[in-house]
Amino acid sequence: MLVADALSPEKRARILAGAADVFARDGYEGASMSRIAAAANVSKGTLYNHFESKAQLFAAYVEAACARNLCQVFAGSDENTDAVATLERIGRRMVEMMLSDLGLTIYRVVVAEARKFPELANAFYNAGPARAIAEMARWLRARTAAGALAVADPEFAAEQFFCLCQTRLWLRYKLNLQDAPAETGVDDVVKAAVAMFLNTYGVNS
Repeated sequence: MLVADALSPEKRARILAGAADVFARDGYEGASMSRIAAAANVSKGTLYNHFESKAQLFAAYVEAACARNLCQVFAGSDENTDAVATLERIGRRMVEMMLSDLGLTIYRVVVAEARKFPELANAFYNAGPARAIAEMARWLRARTAAGALAVADPEFAAEQFFCLCQTRLWLRYKLNLQDAPAETGVDDVVKAAVAMFLNTYGVNS
């Protein structure tokens, strides 16, 4: 791509926002590059100049959304705060991200299309869950080195922690079996998850 053809941040954001609307409404297979171009108010030629395929555009949309949200989830995790406070903050933000309209939209599109388009599932996993597990494992490894935790397998423990934080929330909500939980409901689940996690990995366990 020529420097002159570089996509401006404003236009890229517009394209990704248009893609989000169309993918949410039509699913992956039903979405078309023409509809996405129209939603983003750019020409179809401009769209194809920067995204060679619908799969590449979907991957870019998912990567941008995950990067933005995961940055918020882990913000402040390296500050010198105690493990309980940090784990509760990370757990609460992760649950809120998963239960958000954006989080559910991406998840439902990927699950609906994963069998036919496995590359979408791979793009989602690498941009979202894998990055979250890696960042959580990095924090757990650092806290273990500092003597605050005792975690032998940080990647495994990271995945355990995220699963614990989903108890009674994620499955019911993604199946539309309950409304979005109140903040106190999320707090109760996350606090119980942190207590259970530290019973295993706390230095006095």
